[in-house]
Amino acid sequence: MQSRMASILFKLGLFLSVLCLVFSPSQSAVMSIDLGSEWVKVAVVNLKRGQSPITVAINEMSKRKSPNLVAFHSGDRLLGEEAAGLVARYPEKVYSQTRDLIGKPFNYSKSLLDSLYLPFDITEDSRATAAFKIDDRVSTYSVEELVAMILGYAANLAEFHSKVPVKDAVISVPPYFGQAERKGLLRAAQLAGINVLSLINEHSGAALQYGIDKDFSNESRHVVFYDMGTSSTYAALVYFSAYNAKEFGKTLSVNQFQVKDVRWNPELGGQNLELRLVEYFADEFNKQVGNGVDVRKSPKAMAKLKKQVKRTKEILSANTMAPISVESLYDDRDFRSTITREKFEELCEDLWEKSLLPLKEVLKHSGLKLDEIYAVELIGGATRVPKLQAKLQEYLGRKELDRHLDADEAIVLGAALHAANLSDGIKLNRKLGMIDGSSYGFVLELDGPDLLKEDSTRQLLVQRMKKLPSKMFRSFTQSKDFEVSLAYESEDTLPPGVTSPLFAQYSVSSLTDTSEKYASRNLSSPIKASLHFSLSRSGVLSLDRADAVIEVTEWVEVPKKNLTVENSTNVAPNISAETGAKNSSEESNDNTEDGGSSNTNNSTIEGQGTADLGIERKLKKRTFRIPLKIVEKTVGPAMSPSKESLAEAKRKLEELDKKDTERRRTAELKNNLEGYIYATKEKLETSEEFEKISTSEERQSFIGKLDEVQEWLYMDGEDATASEFQERLDLLKTTGDPIFFRFKELTARPEAVEYARKYLVELQQIVRGWELNKPWIPKDRINEVLSDADKLKTWLDEKEAEQKK
Repeated sequence: MQSRMASILFKLGLFLSVLCLVFSPSQSAVMSIDLGSEWVKVAVVNLKRGQSPITVAINEMSKRKSPNLVAFHSGDRLLGEEAAGLVARYPEKVYSQTRDLIGKPFNYSKSLLDSLYLPFDITEDSRATAAFKIDDRVSTYSVEELVAMILGYAANLAEFHSKVPVKDAVISVPPYFGQAERKGLLRAAQLAGINVLSLINEHSGAALQYGIDKDFSNESRHVVFYDMGTSSTYAALVYFSAYNAKEFGKTLSVNQFQVKDVRWNPELGGQNLELRLVEYFADEFNKQVGNGVDVRKSPKAMAKLKKQVKRTKEILSANTMAPISVESLYDDRDFRSTITREKFEELCEDLWEKSLLPLKEVLKHSGLKLDEIYAVELIGGATRVPKLQAKLQEYLGRKELDRHLDADEAIVLGAALHAANLSDGIKLNRKLGMIDGSSYGFVLELDGPDLLKEDSTRQLLVQRMKKLPSKMFRSFTQSKDFEVSLAYESEDTLPPGVTSPLFAQYSVSSLTDTSEKYASRNLSSPIKASLHFSLSRSGVLSLDRADAVIEVTEWVEVPKKNLTVENSTNVAPNISAETGAKNSSEESNDNTEDGGSSNTNNSTIEGQGTADLGIERKLKKRTFRIPLKIVEKTVGPAMSPSKESLAEAKRKLEELDKKDTERRRTAELKNNLEGYIYATKEKLETSEEFEKISTSEERQSFIGKLDEVQEWLYMDGEDATASEFQERLDLLKTTGDPIFFRFKELTARPEAVEYARKYLVELQQIVRGWELNKPWIPKDRINEVLSDADKLKTWLDEKEAEQKK
């Protein structure tokens, strides 16, 4: 009976377990990546009980942001914090500013790196962008490949944090990123194995974080988000409001925001303030040394100076005076000095006014007065500088500035909200509608034979701040192959480094052949070409499809019908139906040959009140849409790499990932071996407990083996492989494990014996309770239990006696 009950309980438990598997939510997570010039931050959306749904992932140093750095040294690739440790010693091997080099012409990249005293060995690649020659002077990596490495590092942080695979992401970009930059970043993410749900403008991420916990049903508001980061400054005007929507039969108020405008200075940021200090202290050091020495010519010295200047600037944000101290700055000479906040502000005098321009421009174009702005929220690390805050307060006429958002994490947290909204597997209870727009306006240019003058001129395709995403359609009269160019609307507002407004070129062909094929048909109107464009959620404009639209008018034979005939037989309708089907099939075949589709106005059978009276000819209009061939002809930084080069880049990155994995495994096993040696020797030499479970000869022999492996570890083992470290550790454990087992038994056995004897005492009390309160239990079953208890007690006594010997 008991076994049957156990079987039933087991089956019931199994059934409940299956139910839990079926109905429990799947373990899924999405991430957001805030890829800055200097730092990268990662947030994870993971719906787990007992924890916040959105959290910032910490790195291996338990920090909430990681340096955006890639280094190659002694054959190894280092990322983030590991790379940061090499900056002062090997500045030429630690690559930074990679985000700001995506899609940039080579000359711009070279000029930017030189202005920041970054001594990288770069060369111009086939797309006229910068390629980095690394440590071995043989291998080169594109900017996209270096960015892909950082994105992969960010994805690993997300997976380590959430303990589940994370491949879907939203990545933030500054608003001034143009087409080449956005496409380049998407390619980098593809190389890193990341599925980008969307790029998001940084100000939209901040606006999401600002509005997610607020209610705008009673009051709409205009909010300006002012961001000065490491390398750029922008101001975005955002309008928050609410609208009514029905859900499950109920009317709900849904919050939303719309980005009205954004203005920027892509070449003014916190690093520009730091460079003023760098130049000031470099001049001071040169004067101290004299003899024509220029510390600027030493990359290593400038790397050291820039590192200390960053700390000095941070100190000046909280104090009126700050010291700077750099040991062995140049030629074994130390450098020490101080600077006041007043002097720092004087050095940056012209930058303070420039920092206000994005804010002034966005307010000027909005037509709003200062008192109509509900708040000016500050984000970005450089907004902590007191003088900048004072200039903003002075211009806005406000005593206090709005700092309700975390200056460092607002963007990545808002981007995480966007990722959750776009994800299929994760839904958050809070909702906030987002309407963002294109930072640039775009025009369409057509070129080809026989194009009418009005068609070949520039046409506005996308108005600035047009809603993302959007689709556009253009149709024009044309019968010959032609070319399409896409360009920025204004030459005065181009992405940084871009010298030509043109960013994409396409060749549209097969229109000439199609036109010739249909020339003999009775055309009811001139042949047209239709172009279909899309502006993606990521702000990327593309030509998706091109069709030839051909309208012909032809005589076709159709069944003649007499609608007044009644009670006719079913024969005529059947014949009519077959004839109609045949005509439709012929049209379909004709269309299939051309690869297009047609629309006709064929008659249909109305019912039994018709009769077939033969065939008649009618004039019918038919429209054919024939897909045209599109070939991209873009050249320069905006050009898409070939499939072969992308595959090769992916292979290179995968090889580096494998090598990194093996390097980390080797370091881990080396640490395990080293830790085992130190811990074991200490126990054997100091713990008296080990004397109880091992002989002196046994311990001395083991210590000798430990010393031998320790000597190998610091001599021949410096460059050993992971498997060699594992083999040495396994060899030591064959001797050590039996000793440690006995050591464990020394403490665990008395506890286990005590527990067993305590149970025997409790069992006696249980049996007495059976005899008094449960007379239905058979006597022989009680005796059986007592017999088993006696056997256990006897066994315990015997084993304890043996152990004492």
